[in-house]
Amino acid sequence: MLPTLRPRKTAGVLLMTALAVVAAGCGSDNDNKSSGSTTSTASSAAKGAKIALLLPENKTARYENQDKPFFTAKVKELCPTCEIIYENATQDAAKQQQQAEAAITRGAKVLVLDAVDVASAGAIVTRAKQAKIPVLSYGRLVADAPLDYYVSIDPFKVGQQQAQVQLEALKAAGKASPKIVMINGSPTDSNSAPYKKGAEQVYKAGGATIVKSYDTPDWSPDKAQSEMEQTITALGKTGFDAVYVANDGMAGGAIAAMKSAGLDPDKLFVTGQDAEVTGVQRILKGEQLMTVYQPLKIIASKSAEIAVPLALGKPVPSGITTTTTDNGAGKVPSVLVPTLSIDKSNVDDTVIKDGFLTAADVCTSAYASACKAAGIQ
Repeated sequence: MLPTLRPRKTAGVLLMTALAVVAAGCGSDNDNKSSGSTTSTASSAAKGAKIALLLPENKTARYENQDKPFFTAKVKELCPTCEIIYENATQDAAKQQQQAEAAITRGAKVLVLDAVDVASAGAIVTRAKQAKIPVLSYGRLVADAPLDYYVSIDPFKVGQQQAQVQLEALKAAGKASPKIVMINGSPTDSNSAPYKKGAEQVYKAGGATIVKSYDTPDWSPDKAQSEMEQTITALGKTGFDAVYVANDGMAGGAIAAMKSAGLDPDKLFVTGQDAEVTGVQRILKGEQLMTVYQPLKIIASKSAEIAVPLALGKPVPSGITTTTTDNGAGKVPSVLVPTLSIDKSNVDDTVIKDGFLTAADVCTSAYASACKAAGIQ
């Protein structure tokens, strides 16, 4: 069994300590103020500098509700006169390629790309390189393409976190050799395979058996619900002990299928990711076991700290990247931000304390008693 990765009431402190390591040396060029002609040149360059933010889909709430506003706010802080060209591809790879081409035509000086399809998105990177435009791979790692930077989380560790928390709960319930259903992410997302492999490693070490496994196109909650319905039909209501779900949106779909079949989700130890409001509410209510918190504000901010100097034709501050990641075309300078597992014991000390969600977001009237029981005011 791998060592536990599950934080408790000290999680907020642990997260801030981990992020302090990521942030070390990550100051922007604003720390090194100059004067005279250099300042004048930089100011002139900033006017009208365009940064393209290309996000993959809007079925997952994070992209419109967190990634976009966090990134935009940090860019405006660092460069008030910079312009953001924003597009969401709504899970359409061809559409995203058209959006990237349009952004290049409009004069984007850097592309911040969260790819719909990490394989076909290599064409976007190639086109940008032809136009001498740097590309930052955001969230998902574009494969076999000459990227300039990559900012994300470590997806293999996320899968480990999800499975470890789940196995602990199963063994506490007396299920030493559990049968697991896996509802994994989209096969076009570079993070889906490592999420899956990280979880599988923990299951193998912990004596669990995977009885069904799905790779879910588009991270679709509707498709996850259908997959869960297929599982119940094929295995019956007692043919599995737990359900691994790669994110909160799909967990909602899987849980809807369980309820429709008369199953109690609380007894099936459902995992999730993204710390969506609805996912956190299900955790407090007891319908979902856990979620993984990606500090999207940090991810978006670090991306902006790289994108702004690139757009201005300036060097990226030294020390901002902390590692490299091999995407098949070479080692890409990278920032990988730590993640945390969240359950009902540490919601208040993590996502709410960090300002990712507010108590008002989570504690609507339907969840007021659950919030009170968890100590959330």
